[in-house]
Amino acid sequence: MSGEYRSRVERKQAEKQAKQAKQKKAKKKKGLSWLKTIAIAILLVIFIGAASGVAAFAYFVKDAPPLDETKIKDPLSSTVYDMNGKKFAELGGHKRTYISYKDVPKVLENAVLATEDARFYDHHGIDVVRLVGAVVANFQEGFGAEGGSTITQQVVKLSFLSPKKTLERKAQEAWLALQLEQKYSKQEILEMYLNKIYYSDGIYGVARAAEYYFGKTNLKELTLVEAALLAGMPQSPNRYNPYDHPEAAKKRRDTVLSLMAKHGFISQEEAEKAKQVPIQSMLTERKKPQSSVPYDAFIDEVIKEVTDKANVNVFEDGLKIYTTLDQEAQSHVEKLLNSEQYFTNKKDLQSAIALVDTKTGAIRALGGGRNRDHVQFGFNYAIQPVGQPGSAIKPILDYGPAIEYLKWSTAHIIVDEPYTYSDGTPIRNADRTYKGPVTMRYALTWSRNIPALKAFQAVGKERAQEFANRLGMGFDKVEEAYSIGGVARYVSPLQMAGAYSAFGNNGLYTKPYAVTKIVFPDGTEMDLKPKPKRVMQDYTAYMITDMLKSVVRSGTGQSANVPGVEVAGKTGTTNYGPSGAKFNLPESAVPDSWFVGYTPNYTAAVWTGFSKRSSTANLSKAEQRISRSLFKALISHIDDGSGKFEQPDSVVKVPIKKGTNPPKLASKHTPASEITYELFVRGSQPTEVAKDEPKELPSVKGLTASYDQATNAISVTWSYDKQTDNTLFEVRIKDDQGHTETVTTKDLKMTIANPTPGASYTIAVYAKDGERMSKPAITNVRIPGGEQGEGPTTPDDEENGDDGRNDGHNGQDGNSGNNNNGNNGQGQQPGQQPGQQPGQQPGQQPGQQPGQQPGQQPGQQPGQQPGQQPGQQPGQQPGQQPGQQPGQQPGQQPGQRQGQQQGQQQGQQLGQ
Repeated sequence: MSGEYRSRVERKQAEKQAKQAKQKKAKKKKGLSWLKTIAIAILLVIFIGAASGVAAFAYFVKDAPPLDETKIKDPLSSTVYDMNGKKFAELGGHKRTYISYKDVPKVLENAVLATEDARFYDHHGIDVVRLVGAVVANFQEGFGAEGGSTITQQVVKLSFLSPKKTLERKAQEAWLALQLEQKYSKQEILEMYLNKIYYSDGIYGVARAAEYYFGKTNLKELTLVEAALLAGMPQSPNRYNPYDHPEAAKKRRDTVLSLMAKHGFISQEEAEKAKQVPIQSMLTERKKPQSSVPYDAFIDEVIKEVTDKANVNVFEDGLKIYTTLDQEAQSHVEKLLNSEQYFTNKKDLQSAIALVDTKTGAIRALGGGRNRDHVQFGFNYAIQPVGQPGSAIKPILDYGPAIEYLKWSTAHIIVDEPYTYSDGTPIRNADRTYKGPVTMRYALTWSRNIPALKAFQAVGKERAQEFANRLGMGFDKVEEAYSIGGVARYVSPLQMAGAYSAFGNNGLYTKPYAVTKIVFPDGTEMDLKPKPKRVMQDYTAYMITDMLKSVVRSGTGQSANVPGVEVAGKTGTTNYGPSGAKFNLPESAVPDSWFVGYTPNYTAAVWTGFSKRSSTANLSKAEQRISRSLFKALISHIDDGSGKFEQPDSVVKVPIKKGTNPPKLASKHTPASEITYELFVRGSQPTEVAKDEPKELPSVKGLTASYDQATNAISVTWSYDKQTDNTLFEVRIKDDQGHTETVTTKDLKMTIANPTPGASYTIAVYAKDGERMSKPAITNVRIPGGEQGEGPTTPDDEENGDDGRNDGHNGQDGNSGNNNNGNNGQGQQPGQQPGQQPGQQPGQQPGQQPGQQPGQQPGQQPGQQPGQQPGQQPGQQPGQQPGQQPGQQPGQQPGQRQGQQQGQQQGQQLGQ
């Protein structure tokens, strides 16, 4: 039993173990199957990806340009076109100092390889290790530490392709780099690269660069620091130009030195020692290359824009460059700057002009300085910082922000009074006077400094800086002194023109640009036009513009006004201050003068100053006006006066009574001389009306009326001391039959044609200005003729109520008395004169009694006026009491308007 039991137990155990082994084997088999499936899937994905990559690569490289040897070794000139697509310049083909590989010193080769391609001799055109290393280096050491392209790829890119970073371009670059490596040796490819790269200032090729920057014609003489500077510049030639940007150039040079130490070309100690060498000590004096390239100041800006935005060499890359140049405007700008008409012979006197399109920001002309005919790419005063802007900064830092953020109106009152900066330093106006409460318009029109500072303080530094920088000023900080132009960072004419153009373009700013697009040899186009940005509200732009129009019409910029053209602008002058003592000049000496102005079509910034400071670098009063004169001459030549600054709906213009604070609306009785029209942001305009009572106008003086028999007309004349553009004269004419006529005129005289013979006319003249009206001046005139013996007509008392203001002409009639020249049908007696009545003495008037004076009526006493009663005083009307004024009613007080009661009911009566 026991044996059988053990056998049975052992058998069960054996069966169990066999079953477990079988299950384990099945499980293992299942696991292997799953891993195999994943592996196959991965391989399939890799295969598909590789196939897709190969297909994409093949698709991209099928249109790659051929490997043309002439393009590799011979530079292609670039063609430059103006705003109308007309060719005006060709860049390239200049004298070249070509070097071969054997001329390249090892220190220069090592610097270039460490910076651009440390594994140059180990790859075949494409360096995967280099690409991965560049990514890591950029993360660890900052952007720009290393580039991913090999030197071979860069030669290909510079020779055949556009710099556009697309998959297609990178694929073609890699394909052509592989071909280039198969056809040329490493030394030949490095030689191509060193002869092709651009070094700013129109310099290309390492040999010319060494001569230009260091004065060395033999590359073997290059030092470590010089080689490092040359190796680092090609990444961004203009940015690392050691003359223009020494700090950036030093930083880039030091990066190259660190890379050389990293790759073992030099020791760390050598690198650190070389970094201590100042950039300025390395450089020779800046040269002025000679060239016949036209409009070099404009071309200078073109080169900068193309190289900075597209990173290409305009002298060798065969580009078509389309620009914004207006050749007519450019020629005139250069003519103005070189004219002797505007400038004196003062040493180092310079000037520059930047002209842009107000609406688009396109640069139309650049005047880089005076007497540049034999200098190419010298210092360009139009695009380089030249000095402080003076008061031309006030719209940008003070009043523009005050409207934008505080909604100040042009009538906002600021007190011009003795004042100090926040630190207690006194601030003065240029004329050392104070005007008391003035409007913002007045303060800007006459460039008052104290109101400008107060506006700046009201806005605050942060918002003022933000506003200015949106206009392209690039201030890293602003201080209170900036409010009147005392900026630490100098500005350029192009910068100022760009900022002001935003005011003329409804608050849209476009960074000034000279290049619209470039076309590469392979037909690829690159658009370089910047996009416009809204940098302020349209009400801010328009209200600043309207105030700057006042500057030109009636303020400090009057000499820049152009008749027939809508011009807005601002003057600006700077002072030496305490630094003047260094040149034996007073603090008030002026080194810079500006005028920045704009029309709906053009914006121009004109600077006048000196190429260097000295004891003679002080602008006289006449020289300070040069900028305004140049602006006027330029705009007069190019602007046809079309267009206008349109007032937006966000702005309202209302009549304000002068001197009210806060501003009050002018009433219908406010005199015109006390009304000014000012602008407000809609919704903030005043509603309170000034309380003005109507004021009676003064009466006219010297009213006379005389009859001219030859012309058969009455001539009426008068004078008026208070005549304005709004003054009218109402003349009321009434004859003795009661017929009336009213005539309105702006003249001081009138003629009444064909009066009725024998009639007597009463003439009253009123002065009128809107609803205001003077009391009348009245006179009378009698026309000869009618029946014999007809006496003079005396006007009604009511019509002589001018309150004594008619200068003694009331009731007088210099032509009274009949003058009948007919003979009444009677025969003429011997010796009788034609028209003489029988018995009439020679010289005696018809109807005149013997002994009667000419013009004397029958029964009239000598000296008695026509119509005057016996005992009546001269000028006294019939029935008038002694002391009673002419036209005054019995019981009427002196000064009371004559005919007042009747006039309220009879609107046609004279004297109402």
